Amino acid sequence: MTSSSPNPSRAASLLVAAAVLSLLAACGGSNNTPVAVAPPPTTPTPPEVTPPPQPPVPGTGVQIAFMPDIHFHDVYATFKDGSFKGIPNKKSGRNATIRLMQAQMTSTRLFNENYFAFIAALDDAVARGVKLIALPGDFSDDGQPVHMRGLKKVLDEYAAKYGLQFFAAPGNHDPNRPFERPGGKDDYMGPDGSGRAGYPQAIYSRGAKDCNNYSGDWTRTSNYTYCTEEVKELGYQGIVEALDQHGFMPKANYKYFETPYSTYKYANYTLDQAKAQAVWSKREYEICAQGAGGTYKKDGYTLCHTVPDTSYLVEPVDGVWLVGIDANVYVPTGTGANDFNGSGDAGYNKMLTHKPHVIAWLKDVVARGKAQGKQVIAFSHFPMSEFFNGASDDIVALLGAGKMQMVRRPVEDTTKALADTGLQVHVGGHMHFNDTAIRKYDDGHGLVNIQAPSMAAYVPAYKILTLKDSEHIDVQTVRMDNVPRFDELFEHYQDEHSYFTDYPFMIPGGGELWNKSILDAKTYGDFSTRYMSELVRLRLLKDDWRCEMRELVKSPLYGADLLVLSQLKTQVTLKQLGNTGNHGLFSNAFFSCLSDAGGDGSASAQYAKDYAAAETKARALANAAGLRLEDFNQWKALDLAGDFVRLAKCRRPRVHRHPGRARQAIQGDRRSAGRHQRHAQVQRRPGAQRQRGRCPVPGALQAADGDPAQAGPRRADPAFRDRPEEQHADRHDHGPHAVLRVT
Repeated sequence: MTSSSPNPSRAASLLVAAAVLSLLAACGGSNNTPVAVAPPPTTPTPPEVTPPPQPPVPGTGVQIAFMPDIHFHDVYATFKDGSFKGIPNKKSGRNATIRLMQAQMTSTRLFNENYFAFIAALDDAVARGVKLIALPGDFSDDGQPVHMRGLKKVLDEYAAKYGLQFFAAPGNHDPNRPFERPGGKDDYMGPDGSGRAGYPQAIYSRGAKDCNNYSGDWTRTSNYTYCTEEVKELGYQGIVEALDQHGFMPKANYKYFETPYSTYKYANYTLDQAKAQAVWSKREYEICAQGAGGTYKKDGYTLCHTVPDTSYLVEPVDGVWLVGIDANVYVPTGTGANDFNGSGDAGYNKMLTHKPHVIAWLKDVVARGKAQGKQVIAFSHFPMSEFFNGASDDIVALLGAGKMQMVRRPVEDTTKALADTGLQVHVGGHMHFNDTAIRKYDDGHGLVNIQAPSMAAYVPAYKILTLKDSEHIDVQTVRMDNVPRFDELFEHYQDEHSYFTDYPFMIPGGGELWNKSILDAKTYGDFSTRYMSELVRLRLLKDDWRCEMRELVKSPLYGADLLVLSQLKTQVTLKQLGNTGNHGLFSNAFFSCLSDAGGDGSASAQYAKDYAAAETKARALANAAGLRLEDFNQWKALDLAGDFVRLAKCRRPRVHRHPGRARQAIQGDRRSAGRHQRHAQVQRRPGAQRQRGRCPVPGALQAADGDPAQAGPRRADPAFRDRPEEQHADRHDHGPHAVLRVT
């Protein structure tokens, strides 16, 4: 790791680009004697011919916002059966129906503050003149009726007031299973029996947990669990009925609408026919445990079910075709009505084997769109390509298969098959972070997969695509750092922290309590950064890191200690170290992870001598970079874990070749972008680059005050010719403000 001292003066640490001057030389005669020149003969000047104006490309200038993974939770919901009342909020004067902060800090998504972030994002889109907004899945958080009503209310209000058009595609949380089923959570916030706030309130629907054998719309059990149908998990039918005016069904103002099951053609389209063929009985397909049913079914396929599919094509404005793909694949596991696996880990790998008819329809749509001069953009919840900027194999090698959501990675053959449909631009969600992957294949096909981030996670943001012309799309990432009212619910979290401090045995799951300093956040961006750190500490280390790696970073080690250890050369084994002095600052838990630490386990005085020599080397390294060794004590080893999660999504370019795929590279340039936007221009011709943005400066290398402008420069890399003002990347961004050209 190479670093430099935090320095208030950026100029001392910035690289200065050399100015290149082009000199223009004038040609003259051999001397200065004037020469008389006869005037040329006069000839009539031909009239200037003005070329006829070219007709505008349909769809040019259209802006489309993409807001995946909202995970909408109505924080001021009304349980229409009168069951759960919530807790009074002093700032709003309303009753808050929220989840615990403990639940948020141990989840890969927020449940409460994202409500305010979504409203702020819609207001931002309105201010930018955006009229079309796509919701690529997980717009709900399990499709509960109480929250679906809240989401519908917001969408309806913005559609009526500002003329926005919304286009939803389902995700693995909407629905959790194809058909309605019991649901609920045990981590809402409510008052306990004495009226004290901060209590973990369980709320379930009939048939879940202990909500059985009661009459009426709702009840409260002897264990204080609320039983209400307001939190059941809706299936496709209930979710689509709630949002039927927001993309799932044809409308009079659409230029065109079809599904994979429509039989009419563009030339003879009528609204009545579209409505007749969009009903549920016309939008179902057969799926089996082993693969696709229907005409694709093979001998021996079992556990076959008929399930809905909500995919659709819509032309909201002339010349623009939006393809909302239902990429949920619920693989049957039994003969029961809802015996299916969830779709979260299936994605497009399973789409090819279990829903090939949708892929075939997509190929047909793209071909027809091209023939008719339409600009075709697809969106769905799941990524169509690898999403860790080429780092996936390295992460698997380090942490193991299945860690850090690797099971959700589309294999390269899947990406190639999707590119073979002719689709060039796809916007996905699901992963909750920013990424742009570009594939070009030797057969001329190419695919741009744009991973739109979630405003319910770190870094909170959404995407805007602007159709520049028939070959270029401008892509912006709009960060939601400043969200009005983001701290409106903090008073309840104060109560919760106090409650769990007094009654730690009440913490759901019996885990560690979240760090109260998160309530010191000054902005939503700051809040999301603190949330990420807590998520790493409370969950991701346990879920994804090997035992010895996890306990290493949890040991009382600082950056200076790690730098010294990087220079350590010793014959002392870890088993000996475990019985020597202060154990090298490693925790007892670290040593317990090692099945065989080597040696006889006897204490060794040699370690102190070897460590002293390593410290001398480390101090010399720091001094050579203008640092003191003690400067590295501004961060702990645990901070490194959080940085790993951030940097895993931000790898530097590697030029490489895959079978059937052209070389990949990047051409980037940082631009001024106003409100923390990231821009990319994507040509719609198949491309040869894969974008790998500049890595954010790790939190461990931030100055003490956390100002990115005070961070030290990164290692010089010829692939990134930084301008002087670009040496310090914003740690909240996932890459450069780049101009991405796909040629």
